[in-house]
Amino acid sequence: MNPCTLCPRNCKVNRSKAEIGFCGISDMPVVSSVGPHFGEESVLVGSGGSGTIFFAGCNLGCIFCQNYDISHHRNGRQVTIEQLAKSMLELQGHGCSNINFVTPTHVTPAIAAAIEAARKQGLTLPTVYNTGGYDSVETLKLLDGYVDIYLPDMKYSHADVAKELSSAPDYPQVNQTAVRQMHRQVGDLIIENGLAKRGLLIRHLVLPNNLAGSTQIIDFLADEISTQTAINVMDQYRPCYKAFEHNKISRRPTPAEIEAVEKYALKKGLRLIN
Repeated sequence: MNPCTLCPRNCKVNRSKAEIGFCGISDMPVVSSVGPHFGEESVLVGSGGSGTIFFAGCNLGCIFCQNYDISHHRNGRQVTIEQLAKSMLELQGHGCSNINFVTPTHVTPAIAAAIEAARKQGLTLPTVYNTGGYDSVETLKLLDGYVDIYLPDMKYSHADVAKELSSAPDYPQVNQTAVRQMHRQVGDLIIENGLAKRGLLIRHLVLPNNLAGSTQIIDFLADEISTQTAINVMDQYRPCYKAFEHNKISRRPTPAEIEAVEKYALKKGLRLIN
């Protein structure tokens, strides 16, 4: 973190001296909300919900972000490692199925330290790394053993789209390299009694006009990761934040566009998860 090279942007700011890089967060995490969440994939929710911890700030600049008040405006409160560990234990006490770190990339050191502290105090739930998928392999290697379930987005296949929509022209290459590392650590998704316990679960948000390059992403997963890869083909896209300023993404995808991606994923042998 000092200088900060946690993510592929390599801002190299000194965050312990309150210097701010692209993510907008200094050395300690800012948490927007903590609590059971029932809107995640069914294999993460169970009866008690997924124990989500939403972090403010983000290393992506998505112009259609549905959580822009958290990611771009960075609403929340700064917390210590001890407070973060306490939140995990409280979520476990509430009967949550896992601990789900939402947008964790830019605060991974604090998360790892908090996981270590919480495990010493009795945390046994699986941990979920719920990321936009713009992660560096070097940082992911340091997380080996701390993360049970990797839940990355695979947003784009094309650099020009990634640049226009998320200010990250190298996203496709970085994302694929990161997913390879995640799969190397945890393997294919393991589900026991209806709940995910360990492994890789990909999220792919279908964008209108095939802007996401969905078939190329599915080809990559099937051909270079595993035909047993679990993927959630997400139909939740709706124009938010600055999306209405761009004609290509100013509408929702049609049912036919979503169905075509689901059918192609099944054709390639992937496991559809909702």
